[in-house]
Amino acid sequence: MLTAHNSAVAGDFAATVLMPGDPKRSKYIAETYLENARLVNDVRGIQGYTGSYKGTPVSVMASGMGMPSMGIYSYELFAFYDVQNIIRVGSAGSIHPAVALRDLVIGMGASTTSAFARQYNLGGDFSAICSYDLLEACMHCTDTLGLRAKTHVGNILSSDAFYGETPELIQRWSDMGLLAIEMEAAALYMNAAKLGKRALTICTVSDHLLRHEALSSEEREKTFDEMMRLALETAIALEC
Repeated sequence: MLTAHNSAVAGDFAATVLMPGDPKRSKYIAETYLENARLVNDVRGIQGYTGSYKGTPVSVMASGMGMPSMGIYSYELFAFYDVQNIIRVGSAGSIHPAVALRDLVIGMGASTTSAFARQYNLGGDFSAICSYDLLEACMHCTDTLGLRAKTHVGNILSSDAFYGETPELIQRWSDMGLLAIEMEAAALYMNAAKLGKRALTICTVSDHLLRHEALSSEEREKTFDEMMRLALETAIALEC
């Protein structure tokens, strides 16, 4: 089914889709890891590819930045293209002393400053959490890939503001035990919950907001391979 944001047709996407924010990262994953990858969507430069990884069909498509963009693309994949699992692979800023640059953060829950959940008229606060079976498969894969020591699992913050979080606000979230800040997971988790699908967020720490450390834009685009392999191994573990 064609949508306003996706030119793919039925059957073009695999059951599991990896979703980086950056279209260039989507292209990198497809060209580096997928066999026989083909471009299935390029509307507005949001590139989507489908191929196979170790014999298992896998797709990868960018989400763009922020919860509104993630909300659109993940909803369409879930609702119109029969996608069952979306694994977000992106960058995050650490706000925890024990979470260092290049460490992996898995969002078991996604607190948020967004009003995304208000559309459901729930009359309360919705807890945006990942799918347990995806998390379980992912954690098993951290062991097989030797990544458990640098992987942190817990609550993250999905923020609507890239520049608006003050040091005082960051410290308050840190004091609540949150691991990192990113901008998409909560919307992804809410769409998955609403539509009865599965979602997980795996992020590489690109910045440390307490220590004022950061990776370069080129490093963010091309050197997050541990995260990408972990997501791909999780995708094929779901088929076992």
